[in-house]
Amino acid sequence: MTAASTTLVIAELAQGRLSRLTAELLALARRLAAGTGDTVAAAVFANRADGVPEELIARGADHVYWMEHAQLEHYHGESWVSAAAQLCREQVPALVLAGHTAAGADLAPRLAFRLGTAVATGCVAVSLSGGRPVFTRPCFGGNARETLSFTTAPAVATLRAGCCEALARDDTRRGEVTRVVPQLDDETRRVTVVERLTDAVEGVQLEDAQIVIAGGRGLNGPDGFRWLEQLAGVLGGAVGASRVPCDLGWCPRSWQIGLTGRTVQPELYIAVGISGAGHHMAGCGGAKAIVAVNTDRDAAIFKDARFGVVGDYLQIVPAFIDELQKLRPPINADERR
Repeated sequence: MTAASTTLVIAELAQGRLSRLTAELLALARRLAAGTGDTVAAAVFANRADGVPEELIARGADHVYWMEHAQLEHYHGESWVSAAAQLCREQVPALVLAGHTAAGADLAPRLAFRLGTAVATGCVAVSLSGGRPVFTRPCFGGNARETLSFTTAPAVATLRAGCCEALARDDTRRGEVTRVVPQLDDETRRVTVVERLTDAVEGVQLEDAQIVIAGGRGLNGPDGFRWLEQLAGVLGGAVGASRVPCDLGWCPRSWQIGLTGRTVQPELYIAVGISGAGHHMAGCGGAKAIVAVNTDRDAAIFKDARFGVVGDYLQIVPAFIDELQKLRPPINADERR
């Protein structure tokens, strides 16, 4: 990255609000720009963007491009890729960062192809070496990490949650907002969205939760997750899962944590019936403290856990809930935030 180059962050919204991962990407871009005079830009794709450009600036953006078009209101691969490519050809950023979400993981490779450059997906860190961005990401099922750099520009990457500590909102920051109306032609209608299904989430979002209770194959069926939901209700946390329960239909796919699922970094991660395979730990290894409950005393999860309990979760979890309820009443949804 040369002096006065630009890092462009592809912003995502969650229920009309800036996602936590987007705030982390802005903080990462600011850290990379520190001392170089580089510009941090953000692109928000929406037909309406009430208050979002201002929040992007308050979170670290110097310039916000509001991509306004009716076809951009919800994620649509053809429309978003076309609009992003137009913006990148005009503004020529040195680095493009997107979240490693369903939308970001779809958009980034296609954007890189259109720009004739390379992409690194599922990264956990970005640094600079000789002025060039270097990307770190898990490989070999999460058992190792690789570093990548590219000779082409712009470098495009998706980042997992927890890549950087989000900056506190600073409403005194000043920046520029440019309204852009991209030209979306017939190619954007090659794909038609016939239905959008969203998992109903009550309480705290999984990525935002400070406490996560996750279940694995050791729960032996979907009924085990009812106990985890009770525990999450008492602690004010969120419920997650390893890949196997999701594959077997014991719980929603959106609960999956790991290399091919979500990445979480809670203060407390309670793993119940989870073996601790590398591809799962890639999604929760950044937790401040891990508590493992497993019948197998040799399970790999105990190597990463700060506290471990060997035993049957059907005896341990209900007893834990009873003791917690004696200490304090259940936490309501407002207190979880």
